[in-house]
Amino acid sequence: MADLSIRKVLEQVQSGQLRIPAFQRGFVWDADRVAYLMDSIHKGYPFGALILWRTKEQLNAERDLGPFTLPDREDEFPVDYVLDGQQRLTSIFGVFQSEIAANEGHDTTWTTVYYDFDAEKDLQESQFYALLPDQVDLARHFPVGKFFDVAGYRAATQHLTPERLEEIDHVQAIFKEAAIPVQLIETDDRAKVAIVFERVNRLGVELDIFQLLSAWTWSEEFDLQDKFADLAEDLKPFGFAAVGEDSNLLLRCCSAIIGGDASSSGLLALNGAEVRDRFDEITSGIKGAVDFLRSNLHVEKLENLPYPTLIVPLAVYFAAKDSKTVSVSEAQRAEMVRWFWRACFSRRFSAGVLRNLNRDVGEAKKLRASNKLGLAEILWSIDKEFFIDNRFTVSSVATKTFILLLVQSNPLSFVSGSRVSLGEVLRHYNRKEFHHLNPQKFLKGQDRDSADINRLANFAIISAADNKALGGVAPSRYRPKMPASKSGNILDSALCPPSLFNDDYDTFIEERSVLLWSSANTLAK
Repeated sequence: MADLSIRKVLEQVQSGQLRIPAFQRGFVWDADRVAYLMDSIHKGYPFGALILWRTKEQLNAERDLGPFTLPDREDEFPVDYVLDGQQRLTSIFGVFQSEIAANEGHDTTWTTVYYDFDAEKDLQESQFYALLPDQVDLARHFPVGKFFDVAGYRAATQHLTPERLEEIDHVQAIFKEAAIPVQLIETDDRAKVAIVFERVNRLGVELDIFQLLSAWTWSEEFDLQDKFADLAEDLKPFGFAAVGEDSNLLLRCCSAIIGGDASSSGLLALNGAEVRDRFDEITSGIKGAVDFLRSNLHVEKLENLPYPTLIVPLAVYFAAKDSKTVSVSEAQRAEMVRWFWRACFSRRFSAGVLRNLNRDVGEAKKLRASNKLGLAEILWSIDKEFFIDNRFTVSSVATKTFILLLVQSNPLSFVSGSRVSLGEVLRHYNRKEFHHLNPQKFLKGQDRDSADINRLANFAIISAADNKALGGVAPSRYRPKMPASKSGNILDSALCPPSLFNDDYDTFIEERSVLLWSSANTLAK
């Protein structure tokens, strides 16, 4: 599809060809941002492409274009739905159109944008402003909304001096010639749309698959959203309310449990009535997965998981009609634990996500139905460099995996020697619960850089209070502050070698990474 001129955009919106699907969020730009868009168009700066999806099948649910209700499209003509660029499209239409009246109760002050003749001709500063009526000086401000209205433009220019008329004619010509880049996906194949939809999401465009389903395949009265909200409430006491609030994760669980396919095309094949009828089975699977993670891996909330996707195969295993409890043999439990660790250390769901996920869903079903131990038979490897090369960042996959590894050893407080409250640590889950074994201040005194200091192997579960008590001194100097009779146990529980107290950082990192690697191997084998 060729790029669109602004006039063509106005015509296609007014004819009902360009439309907004219900899964898009509403118009959220403020007046200043709209004015800056006008300035970018005027100066020829890139302002992004529209991504359009052309289909002959009109969606059940659509959204207004900002404050404007769009006319219906004739049935035999295709519709172009905006996947990305709604804010820009709405801004351009709202500023330049004069055919469709805005709905009552909407703020339309952003539509009255003016070119300021007196503004400094600057590459950085804008020459366009959204103004209220009492801010407008017609000797200085020109309404750009008249650019595509022949009679309106003629009337608005009558009072201008020849110099200003020439200037505004030039500005108008720029807008008339401006081209809006367009990427067009033309298909009625739902599987293809699902893939496109997923890839657009990966580009940073936030689209909600639940809303896509509601708009395309399910009626607006479908109450699945309410069921998700109820599930979130049920999981809240266990720290997993976020699972019930993540509609895309829950839909993958639904699709995997019902159809054995957690991909976007599988989601789009879901039948709303069947999801509703089998929702007890779905909730039992999700609750069983949560209970398994809490009981076997000390996972206290969704944010503790390196990948939320790990819940899906487990939910498939535990899904049962009439909310019955699914039995788990020791061999099955061990297989799921092995799979969990191998998936985490191999970064299984960082690439090839849907292929790997669907394979694991199938193996989870076999594990439950016939006790076939194939779930954990995945490519994986772990070496000590994992703990040396990765840096501690609470939100990263490597760090979340590392923290869960530390948790399995039931660490002790470095100051009191008592058990660390793991539930408290993992529920709060912030940087204050984890600190350097070789303090930053000590290592900076050796001219070590941040990357060297913040290796995973230099961290342990040490509360802010304990860290303060130990102080930012060399390990040999804070050792006397630890209970002497328990120091060995404390180090063991932290997977930490005695060489910590030799103040030889390089040797310590090497030895601790070996201990961490050995523990990881034990869990994953």
